[in-house]
Amino acid sequence: MKKRGARQPRWEKFTLDLQENHGWSCRPGCKIFVADRGAARFDYPASWVVRGDLDSIKFRDRRRPKDNCVLAFSYMRIPPIDWTDLPLAVLLKTAIQGGTRQIDRWDPPVQMSRFGIEIAWQQGHYIDPGEKRPALTRLCIARRRTVQALLTMDFWAEYLERFAPVWDLVLDTLELDENYQDPSIGPRIM
Repeated sequence: MKKRGARQPRWEKFTLDLQENHGWSCRPGCKIFVADRGAARFDYPASWVVRGDLDSIKFRDRRRPKDNCVLAFSYMRIPPIDWTDLPLAVLLKTAIQGGTRQIDRWDPPVQMSRFGIEIAWQQGHYIDPGEKRPALTRLCIARRRTVQALLTMDFWAEYLERFAPVWDLVLDTLELDENYQDPSIGPRIM
C-alpha cells in the first residue's frame, strides 16, 4: 500500500537495439540484466517478470500473486579504498542479525571470490506468517572495487530444487563495477 504523499522512485527501463558485433551474450533461456552502464550485470531466466520497487529491482518467476520466488537486487557505490578490514562475512552477519523477519535457523555462510568479486551469502529457514508455509531466504553481499551489491531471494522450501539453480546462475554470471560507455555495444571484444 502506498503511503499518502510518499514518492515512488522513478525507474527507467531501456530496451536498446544492439549494434552489429556487440559483445553481449548470455546463457540459453536467459536474458541479461545490466544496471547503470555496467555497475552490475547478471543473467536471469528469460520468462521471469522484472519490476522496479521502492528499494530494489525485483525478478519474479511469475506475476504476483501467483509467484513462488522473488529475487531482489540493489547496489550502491562505495569509496575506492582497501576493504580488507571489513570482510563481507562481517557485513553478512550484521545484515542477518538486523533483519525484521523471524528466521528459525541460518545455514553456514558461503564465501567465494572470482574475477575480483568477493561474494558472501547465507540461507535462512522460516515459516511464512501469512501462508504458514516453510520458506527459504537467501541473502548475498557482493563487492568489487567501487560497487557493493545486495541480492536476496525468497521462495517456498518445497521449490528448492527449482530455484537453487537460478540463484547459482545469478551468482555465476554476476559482474560488478564494469563500465560500458555504449550499452548497445556492451563488452565488445575486438
